[in-house]
Amino acid sequence: MENILLVLNIVLAFILVLLVLMQKSEGGALGIGVSQENFMFSRSASNFMTKATAIVATLFIICSLGLTIISRADLTPTSSVLDTVEEKNEDTPAIPESNN
Repeated sequence: MENILLVLNIVLAFILVLLVLMQKSEGGALGIGVSQENFMFSRSASNFMTKATAIVATLFIICSLGLTIISRADLTPTSSVLDTVEEKNEDTPAIPESNN
């Protein structure tokens, strides 16, 4: 199940990136460099792209949350870094006293 969600998450991420890059740039220079008027002739296409992006983004977030919940059972409780430092301190030799 986890592998299926992982593949689905990767596919949704790729589709989301493509949808964002295909949208018309509104004032920024972050477009894909191709004139968008050739692809979309009306406002309905723009509205479709906006809705499709919102739907795919929502599915991506839900899939990511599902992956987190599923993989949470595989996590083991971790110990503190300070616990390992204290263990190492016990193994170190003591500093010899000076004979002055």
